[in-house]
Amino acid sequence: MLKIGDIEIKNPVVLAPMAGVCNSAFRLTVKEFGAGLVCAEMISDKGIVLKNKKTMNMLYIDEREKPLSLQIFGGEKEMLVEAAKFVDKNTNADIIDINMGCPVPKITKCDAGARWLLDPDKIYEMVSAVVDAVEKPVTVKMRMGWDDEHIFAVKNAQMVERAGGKAVAMHGRTRVQMYEGKANWDIIREVKQSVNIPVIGNGDVQTPQDAKRMLDETGVDGVMIGRAALGNPWMIYRTVQYLETGKLLGEPSVREKIDVCILHLDRLIALKDEFIAVREMRKHTAWYLKGVRGNARVRNAINECNTREELVTLLRGLVAEVGEMDESQLIVG
Repeated sequence: MLKIGDIEIKNPVVLAPMAGVCNSAFRLTVKEFGAGLVCAEMISDKGIVLKNKKTMNMLYIDEREKPLSLQIFGGEKEMLVEAAKFVDKNTNADIIDINMGCPVPKITKCDAGARWLLDPDKIYEMVSAVVDAVEKPVTVKMRMGWDDEHIFAVKNAQMVERAGGKAVAMHGRTRVQMYEGKANWDIIREVKQSVNIPVIGNGDVQTPQDAKRMLDETGVDGVMIGRAALGNPWMIYRTVQYLETGKLLGEPSVREKIDVCILHLDRLIALKDEFIAVREMRKHTAWYLKGVRGNARVRNAINECNTREELVTLLRGLVAEVGEMDESQLIVG
């Protein structure tokens, strides 16, 4: 069992906090497929402190998602502390996570996200200030370094531990790599060996076998799955089952994919209004249909949908269209 502070997590499979994706509708769906811990998408400390309406809506957590880690980001200590205090007292999140991994320029230019990776002393200062201000356990998600010349992963993780952080999630890429190239699991192993708090490994976990290999090769306490779960919560379920039983379960049928896609859609509509939810669901639907033979035509039509009825009609039509085919002909790649 993975334990972060006093929060007990039933298995080591963790959903990564992905911006623009990990709202309550998606998190709950993944949680129901067995994730031990789900993480909310990163939320601006400034938006929280200023009570921005959109930001406040992002703080919503369904009790069924728990345990849940809520991630905040920012570059100014006082603002980050105030945001953390609000999350601590006014949300039902179990864990407060600090983002030190986001590589996009609009975040790093504000001295936030991956920018911290260049300054271990700042990491200690910021994390210790948050830890002192809140009761919930504080964790950090970071990358291994800024670029190949500035890889301070071990030192940075040690600073998180020294500051009172209860766990660190390490993505085995640099900021310069963004999401390209290969994740460096050797660095993740070095981090695990250098600290006594739990370490969660992240990067290049595309299959259940990858998850087990990461756990075996690096010794990490948990494995974080991000892009491989997009439109594919079965990846979470199959990974949990593989780690627990050694059995590799099969891929879902087209009907199963569509049914869960529609469930996800309805949860998103309940979370946001229909027009916004349907437009946001277009990208998720493309992910759900990935690998389904002949999906390109349907995807193009989906990008024109503005109502639930239009989208569901297209999806149900796809199920009917392929219903008579042998299942082995439906999933490709």
